Amino acid sequence: MNKGPLSGVKVIDLSLLLPGPLCSMYLGDMGAEVIKIENPRAMDATRVMFKNEKGAPSLFLMLNRNKKAITLNLKREASKEILFKLLEDADILLEGFRPDGLAKMGLGYQDLKDRFPRLIYCGIYGYGDSGAYRDFAGHDLNYLSLSGVLAQTGKNPQAPGFQLADIGGGTLTALSSILAALYFREKTGKGQKIAVSMMEASLQFVSLYAGIYSATGTNPEGGNELLSGKLPNYNTYKTKEGRWVALGALEEMFFKTFLRQAGLDTHLETTPLDEGHFDSWKKILTEYFSSKTLAELQPIFENPDSCLTPVKTMDEVAIDPVLREKGMILDRKHPKFGDYIQFGSPFPFSETKVSYRSDPPEHGEHTTEILKSLGYSDADIEEFRKEKVV
Repeated sequence: MNKGPLSGVKVIDLSLLLPGPLCSMYLGDMGAEVIKIENPRAMDATRVMFKNEKGAPSLFLMLNRNKKAITLNLKREASKEILFKLLEDADILLEGFRPDGLAKMGLGYQDLKDRFPRLIYCGIYGYGDSGAYRDFAGHDLNYLSLSGVLAQTGKNPQAPGFQLADIGGGTLTALSSILAALYFREKTGKGQKIAVSMMEASLQFVSLYAGIYSATGTNPEGGNELLSGKLPNYNTYKTKEGRWVALGALEEMFFKTFLRQAGLDTHLETTPLDEGHFDSWKKILTEYFSSKTLAELQPIFENPDSCLTPVKTMDEVAIDPVLREKGMILDRKHPKFGDYIQFGSPFPFSETKVSYRSDPPEHGEHTTEILKSLGYSDADIEEFRKEKVV
């Protein structure tokens, strides 16, 4: 099997739920060895959320392939010693607790950096590990609210419908930071701490609107800027049967292609790029799409220069032949839960391809295996179980 670009890298993952586990799964896809640590009596909550009729924890399965699982009760001293043994040859420690959560147990970065100077310690926090917000509780909606993203979702701000701050601000920011830290360590031999702020990382999503604000001194109007609803040729429209389409013909050449395909080019005495004609063009397009079904629009969807696409539902995405051909929708068979689907990794390496080596593990599935690899005997492991260490 072709080894991934992170083959030989070892990750100790203490994170739970979405941002951290998705990050460590991507690291695993790239070839890293990932050891997921959970409390023996308080498992990752995604193991019990959104189960299907067979009892399969579908969300957990989506986020945790290519990992081994061990249980450790980090409030026990013996567990801390096991963690230290795991860290002896580890490259990355990933966590997502409050900024001082591990420090209170003597496992924060300041506690570890001298003992493990090459360790890259990455914490994914709501508000980073400094500043007045650092200890505030929060979730995706709060991070988007404080970073100005939510204000751009419409006149009446709406939750985006997906975890933008968690994944874009947390997972992907942590992933890119970890890869940069690995590169720095290759040059210097030094590890470091990465303190991701999902709120601060979410600022980047409104870079365009910050530019508008900087230039004009006025607040961008949520849901009514050029790329967020104002332009008629860059908008969504409802079809005859109540479905939706997305028209993204931003450049005039693409819009004219769409109009020719739709038979609307007779209206080109006015241009949609003239703000005085925005309302009239929206009326033309609204009436046109409301008279067509998705099936009737199919020839336009297939034109590569029309920039018209159907707004697909999840069941349509799951059977998309292009995504399946490219390996972005995967059919898997779990040894316990049977058939399930996963998304492929969005990292298209030509020489060091990603791989899907193992299904998401059961809670603590590899505890005995990992403890034995650290030199513990069967008697030691039995004692750990009696003392609720693992």
